[in-house]
Amino acid sequence: MLNKRVLPKCCSQSLRLALTTSLFLFCGLAVAQTAPEPTLISYKTPAYQTTAAIQPVQSADSLLPVAPSQHNFFDEKNRLLFSTVAMFSAAHFGVTHMNLSNGGRELNPVVRPFTGSTAALATNFAGQTAGVVAISYLLHKTGHHRLERVAPAINIASSAFAVAYGLSHR
Repeated sequence: MLNKRVLPKCCSQSLRLALTTSLFLFCGLAVAQTAPEPTLISYKTPAYQTTAAIQPVQSADSLLPVAPSQHNFFDEKNRLLFSTVAMFSAAHFGVTHMNLSNGGRELNPVVRPFTGSTAALATNFAGQTAGVVAISYLLHKTGHHRLERVAPAINIASSAFAVAYGLSHR
């Protein structure tokens, strides 16, 4: 079992010796991952001198980066997003109302029950806008500040698609 050759026959005796030596050195370095041995100087120092030399540990708070300050809910970005949501909701209402009055039909099954009355349809779109603001506020209060801006962006994209689709299918 020990007679099996790992290295090819073409390797010279000195190359085999060098490879075997380096293998043992690297294995020895990998195993030798222990703490250094104490020196004689550390045995002779009194206990009060060794504890005085220890530096105080910094608190974990000083190692962490400073968190960004919490923004107000109605900051400039959210005001822009919410006004864009309101504009696209109004445009969506206008295009939907125009298509319904020209004999079209509502494709959204959730909105379909409100198509019988203009006031009900307007209330539906106003409620959708208020719902987006409410979801965004809930995400803001729970600390999900990126998601609070994603919710209006998704509503803007869906309303923009609905407006474009409604205008192209008049």
